[in-house]
Amino acid sequence: MLLVYTHNISPRVKYVFKHICTRVLGVEVGFTTKIEAFIAHDSIKMSYTKQQLGNEFFVRSHDIMFEQGLSDIEVHVHDWDTTKCFFYIGEKGTIPFDIFAAAFYLLSRYEEYLPHVKDEFGRFTAKESLGYKHNFLHQPVVDIWAYKFKEALQKQFPDFEFPIMKYRIKPIIDVPSPYKYKLKGIMRTIGGTFKDLFGFKFRSLYMRFTVILGFQHDPHDTFKYVINRQKSSKFKFLYFFLIGDYSTYDKGVNANKKSFVSLIKHVADYCHVGLKTTYFAIDDASILKKEKRRMEDILNIPLQASRQSFSRINLPESYRNLIDLEIREDYTMGYVNIIGFRAGSCTPFLFYDLDYEVQTPLLINSYHLMDYALLQNKSLLDKKKVLNEIINEVKQVNGEFVPVFHNYTFADIGRWNGFKEVFNIILDSANEK
Repeated sequence: MLLVYTHNISPRVKYVFKHICTRVLGVEVGFTTKIEAFIAHDSIKMSYTKQQLGNEFFVRSHDIMFEQGLSDIEVHVHDWDTTKCFFYIGEKGTIPFDIFAAAFYLLSRYEEYLPHVKDEFGRFTAKESLGYKHNFLHQPVVDIWAYKFKEALQKQFPDFEFPIMKYRIKPIIDVPSPYKYKLKGIMRTIGGTFKDLFGFKFRSLYMRFTVILGFQHDPHDTFKYVINRQKSSKFKFLYFFLIGDYSTYDKGVNANKKSFVSLIKHVADYCHVGLKTTYFAIDDASILKKEKRRMEDILNIPLQASRQSFSRINLPESYRNLIDLEIREDYTMGYVNIIGFRAGSCTPFLFYDLDYEVQTPLLINSYHLMDYALLQNKSLLDKKKVLNEIINEVKQVNGEFVPVFHNYTFADIGRWNGFKEVFNIILDSANEK
């Protein structure tokens, strides 16, 4: 166990040390404010305070780790070997930056509480982030700092054996609607028919009726393909089905349709299944509660995971609503059109409520790539290149890669042509040594 001496065992200190040491590096961590206990500890140890005690492993602490609430903090980003860092503490410490304070700033999403410009859907955008402005969004900097910390500790404690962590993948399949033409109801089918006619989309019109009449396979019905890929993967895929009511933003299938319920149950036999909440559920806890109960009635087990429609998050209210309903995991944190690490980490982390200064039980699984972000690369070769770059970033720190695809992505037609091959690269990356 790593023992940390600090003058104040604040909630922020406990939170970030447990993420870096335990979640990223696999090492248990304890804390003390007593010098006698620190001296008596016969394994790896360090001090995290304002002044070094002696010649021990020392990191000078930043004030942010002992504050409450938000303050106007100046963040100056510096180069550090092949990465970036901030909260420079000088050369007196064993490492030149307070990586714990910097990690806390990113993991707590401190910057998302500060004034910023939102997009048309009310989302925090990549361009508003520190990572984008200072060109480190493409790196899991928190995990990189953790391994730099490990390397420095290893030099001082060469006999200590660190656990061996391994690269993992967690593919997310988002299902806003399971089918393109099936189960849409009479009025939506008529509306779609007129839209095809007036838009001179005769091929779409032909496909619509051949699918409805059962002569052709619905192009968005890719569930058999994904389940077959799941059978050959040691990592569980996670499906998110939209089962909320129809609205301007959410145009799914009626959750009362037996064939749709059967589909969800069938997928749940092979993959994990979570709830894709509707657009308005983020602002209305009663809607969220209704959708949660509806999914639990289908699955016959407590709901474990959710993902917000349009990747919308309003901090801290969105996550508080999930916690109140005892939803344990969320997969909304990420950027739709930009590849990168929104929270700076490729290791799942617990949500820290800055208003209440408490670590919550909600596990945040930040996604690092959505299929839409790859559409900015025109050629399949460019898509593969960008994908391999982000995978390699995660592999270098033995993290967990979380990509988000949609069921229609695997139709492999139009702009989604070649995405099956892209998906296979991700699955194969987990088998490479």
